[in-house]
Amino acid sequence: MTLSIALAQLNPTVGDVAGNLARVRRARERAAELGADLLVLSELVLVGYPPEDLVLRPALVDAAASALRELERDSASGGPALLVTLPWRTDGCLHNAAAFVADGRSELRFKHELPNYGVFDEKRLFNPGPLPAPITFRGVRIGIPICEDIWLPSVTAHLARTGAEILLVPNGSPFEVDKFEERLDLARARTSESRAPLAYVNQVGGQDELVFDGGSFVMNADGTLAHRLPFWREAIVVTKWEKDSNGFRCVGPVLTDLSSVGHVLSDVPWQEPPRLETIYSAMMLGLRDYVRKNGFKGIVLGLSGGIDSALTAAVAVDALGAARVRGVRLPSRFTSQESMDDAADSAARLGITLETMTIGQAVEAAEAALAPVFKNRERDVTEENLQARVRGLLLMGLSNKFGELLVTTGNKSEMSVGYATLYGDMCGGYSVLKDIYKTEVYALAEWRNTHVPEDSAITALDVTPQSSITKAPTAELRPNQTDQDSLPPYDVLDAILHGLIEEEESVDQIVAKGFDRATVSRVQRLLYSAEYKRRQAPPGVKITRKSFGRDRRYPMTNAFRE
Repeated sequence: MTLSIALAQLNPTVGDVAGNLARVRRARERAAELGADLLVLSELVLVGYPPEDLVLRPALVDAAASALRELERDSASGGPALLVTLPWRTDGCLHNAAAFVADGRSELRFKHELPNYGVFDEKRLFNPGPLPAPITFRGVRIGIPICEDIWLPSVTAHLARTGAEILLVPNGSPFEVDKFEERLDLARARTSESRAPLAYVNQVGGQDELVFDGGSFVMNADGTLAHRLPFWREAIVVTKWEKDSNGFRCVGPVLTDLSSVGHVLSDVPWQEPPRLETIYSAMMLGLRDYVRKNGFKGIVLGLSGGIDSALTAAVAVDALGAARVRGVRLPSRFTSQESMDDAADSAARLGITLETMTIGQAVEAAEAALAPVFKNRERDVTEENLQARVRGLLLMGLSNKFGELLVTTGNKSEMSVGYATLYGDMCGGYSVLKDIYKTEVYALAEWRNTHVPEDSAITALDVTPQSSITKAPTAELRPNQTDQDSLPPYDVLDAILHGLIEEEESVDQIVAKGFDRATVSRVQRLLYSAEYKRRQAPPGVKITRKSFGRDRRYPMTNAFRE
């Protein structure tokens, strides 16, 4: 017995049911051309994932149900069967559902294990379904565990007991650094327990702060990887399955959608892309989809001549092309000629428009307006922040006038300790570096100078000036200022922050690694006290397991200290 199963990792848009339905139909048409018996799609593909509280709107659930009815009508005239996913309400309960569509009818299965950690809140949105029974298609018993259903053994164990021969797994698994190997390990555990092969179909694309990396794959019952789809792009692959005395096995050759030729790895062993490449790709895709799905004409950002703005500009040009990126220099009386030159050099290397808007007059006007109230008080951080806020005001004006998304350039190290100005350099609608520590900013800039990322809009190397990489970082809000006037060296700061944030380590645990206690305690104090700033920060690409936002929900009013 043989079966041809198409796997489609698509890039849906949350809430665009009509657009997502059209995407599914195009994928089904392509699967039919490639001779597939069945097409499998990712989790909640008809409404986009994650829909968050939008899924509580009855109108959205009704629209998804109407889309399913249309797919049922399509299937009545032949073509591949379809495993499509959607929210489904029945008997007053809302479920995360998979519909197996064939011959004008559909059969539903519901997600049993609902994740409720990190970025996931499914227990407040959905009701868990019962343990799902297999579906029989052309004499083959197919199990349909949905995403979290394979992260725990109960669902696949039940499917194995009830005779499932193949497991088809729709997923909405967001990207995190080093997560792909974890997916493979989980799939290997489930195939070992169930003795059934598994096809893992993941979403691809950016959705607000989440990025989905694709990388769908097939694993045979013996734990060997049969096929993998590309990371970071839509793709369709038709896989061939044969049954012998040991059950079903995925075999070659693989028929691939022409848009993916050269990117699907059909031979094993294979290697996942290097860490810096995956992070850079995630930043590109997150920014590109946020701009595209929200209808911005392009982006605008302040180019200071520093490493953060230079790297952000490079990611923007790689993602969108130089014509859609506007850089702006906003010099004050403290801005050095070196910074002006580095910003100009960065813009020239990337081929972007560079505007220059001097802020001195606006800053003087703001200070003059405040002078009668401030009277004889000494200058302090207040006047420094005024400069940053004037810059934010002007950049937001450009964003409003030209319909361009203002992208902020702050990194995770700065946001951790509050080294950023509310309504100043934090102004904007999106942040590429929000989950990137400063030390990794340098590493990514060095990597980009010697590599061209896949799907980049440009082919240039050396896109970041070396002087932006090597000079001491500074906000240039007072004479001779450097970041290290206020913060520990970034290699020390980032190591401490990684312990406090990613590892949730205590002060004692971090001190035991060799760090100065006073420095660790000060960094923790800064981390806690800056929570109110982070609550007002723009969204940004999630890279790590503990990004700021739903991954890490700390109170703003917090008296706890170690």
